Amino acid sequence: MRYSLHLITRYPLSSLLIALIWYLCFLTPPQTGLEEVKNIDKWTHTAMYLVTCLTIWAEYLYKHSKTDWRKVILLAWAAPVVMSGIIEILQANCTGGRRSGEWLDFVANTIGATTALVIGILWAKYHAKG
Repeated sequence: MRYSLHLITRYPLSSLLIALIWYLCFLTPPQTGLEEVKNIDKWTHTAMYLVTCLTIWAEYLYKHSKTDWRKVILLAWAAPVVMSGIIEILQANCTGGRRSGEWLDFVANTIGATTALVIGILWAKYHAKG
């Protein structure tokens, strides 16, 4: 519990985005004209995880002068990917049919997190030179 509080206070914007993802993933989605756009749902998932994971990288690099690779990869890639899988399982089993868990959503989330991982690694290497 203490470590969770530490993460929330140390990474407030990242924590806010993670809470927003949880909220949006269990909210009943409104009907809009965007459903007509092919794969809009998958693009949205990719963008959510890309922005969230890049925010984690940004807050981490801002607060640390030396990169602990194991820690930042765990926090900025592995934890969001695992969280994504948990959310999809919960959507499939705990929403009474309001939401459906889709493995393609999980793949889209992983693509967003992995893209952020590549950008974050390059960013950290650049940050270390500066």
